[in-house]
Amino acid sequence: MTLTVVIASILVFSWKLLGYLVPQRLITESVQRFSERVTVALLAALVGIQTVSSSAGLVLDARVPAVIVAGLLLILRLPFIVVIVAAALVAAVLRALGF
Repeated sequence: MTLTVVIASILVFSWKLLGYLVPQRLITESVQRFSERVTVALLAALVGIQTVSSSAGLVLDARVPAVIVAGLLLILRLPFIVVIVAAALVAAVLRALGF
């Protein structure tokens, strides 16, 4: 497991380094827009999967309302630290109540 993480980290770092070596003339406006959008889409997918899944399958627990609160606060453009603290508080309160 540890070896897999180390190898994956090296591969990701090398891919990132390779991105800096690509000449600027090859990076068109459409490539830049695509890379920005795919990053957001992958992050959203990761958050979605981590929110509602576990090794046992689909799980709807305190994480779901916490992510919803975080999303709403992000739409309101609150500072990121406020979003994180508010989402953590929502999850903590719901878990303390037994949800």
